[in-house]
Amino acid sequence: MRGLRTRLVLAFTLVAAVTAASTGALTFREARTGVLQQSQDAVIQQLRAQVGRLAPDLLYPPGQDELRRFAANVARAEPSGTWRVLATYGRLSATSVPGDRFEELSPALRASVGSHLATVFQRVAVGDHTALVVGMSVTFAEVPSKGVYTSGIHVFLTVPQTTERAYVDALVTAVERAAVPALTLAVLLALLAARGVLRPVRALRRATRSIAEGRLDTRLAVEGSDELADLSHTFNETAAALEQSVAELRGMEARARRFAADVSHELRTPLAAMSAVTEVLDEDAAGLDPDTATAVRLISEETVKLARLVDDLMEISRFDAGAAVLHLDEIDLAESLRRTLDARGWTGPVDCELPAPGALRGRVDPRRLDVVVANLVGNALRHGARPVTLRLYDGGARGGVRLAVIEVLDSGPGIPDDVLPHVFERFYKSDAARTRTEGSGLGLAITAENVRVHGGTVEAANRPEAGAVFTVRLPLPADGSPREGR
Repeated sequence: MRGLRTRLVLAFTLVAAVTAASTGALTFREARTGVLQQSQDAVIQQLRAQVGRLAPDLLYPPGQDELRRFAANVARAEPSGTWRVLATYGRLSATSVPGDRFEELSPALRASVGSHLATVFQRVAVGDHTALVVGMSVTFAEVPSKGVYTSGIHVFLTVPQTTERAYVDALVTAVERAAVPALTLAVLLALLAARGVLRPVRALRRATRSIAEGRLDTRLAVEGSDELADLSHTFNETAAALEQSVAELRGMEARARRFAADVSHELRTPLAAMSAVTEVLDEDAAGLDPDTATAVRLISEETVKLARLVDDLMEISRFDAGAAVLHLDEIDLAESLRRTLDARGWTGPVDCELPAPGALRGRVDPRRLDVVVANLVGNALRHGARPVTLRLYDGGARGGVRLAVIEVLDSGPGIPDDVLPHVFERFYKSDAARTRTEGSGLGLAITAENVRVHGGTVEAANRPEAGAVFTVRLPLPADGSPREGR
């Protein structure tokens, strides 16, 4: 019922059904009325003519036998013998068929004939058939003094309407037969209308999907001048405006990336000189007065932070430019993680749950894996609480590819629920959850990018018992095909 084609077909069918039923009902009523009216008028006219022809020869006042002969003679007006006649005069009555009880005659019709000079009629149902009952009074001829007045003789006629019933039944059958082609035609018209409506709608759907997939040069062919053509024209205008806006945004983004890369590159040379100067100053700080020594150490620390920030910006710029290339090597993952901790002096503060040497090997980029582990462990040490645990285990196969799972757990306060969706965003910090640190705000963003270029995933969550847990899943394809960044 939700499809446009189905709704159009049902609507057309419903309209056709209602129209056919209404037209058939009106046609049937008018035709039935016409058939019955014609039959009724013919019977009344024939009855009047027959009574008018026989009445002058009737003895007045009539006796029983005279009424019987009169009724029989009136009934002979119909050669097929379908007429049944009842003649009455006062208490006397006689029928054209001996013993006929004339049950079709109602008291109302009898009273109406007795009180009116006009011919009256009534259709009555007897069993499974209908009959026409006509009543009239035999009148005296008009005289100057009295005019037309009744003789007291009443004639009643009943005629079965078998022929008329057959005509009506045939008409009903014809209407029913006509309804089937009408409904069939309505369905065909609905299908044609649905096809005409759905063709541009489907084209619009395909074009919309194409735009959603990034093909912003998609356009629709505009045909005609109806509402659908206006819709196609509006879509083309919208797509053109969107393409222009996206092109401008991409240009601005490219310029921003190039600016950040250029600034970071230009800062590296003076920072290198500044680092060399601060190293010399650090060595001589012991011989300086306390205030000067404090200033020298502060400058040295901030220079180190600035150098780290520039390095992170350069790394992010390479990711944004799609220049991050993996240099894969077959390594022992557990041994690589141990070297990361040893190089930074974290062997003591961090508990390790690593497999035996050689138990879990894979082709990864050793440098990028080192960055991932160092950022996650360093983040846990700075923002969490000890004990901090580093785990590595085989995550099984998914989609035919074996997974290596790295987990970093801390025992700190955890990450607020409103912060969790943003922990891997660039320069995101939560002062409510974390104290101000020396971090640049790019460490977790770089971690996520390094995991992504490996084809893996990284997630952050809170442990039920307290603390945060970061989980990295790295695919280890058997073919060892190189993977590149975007």
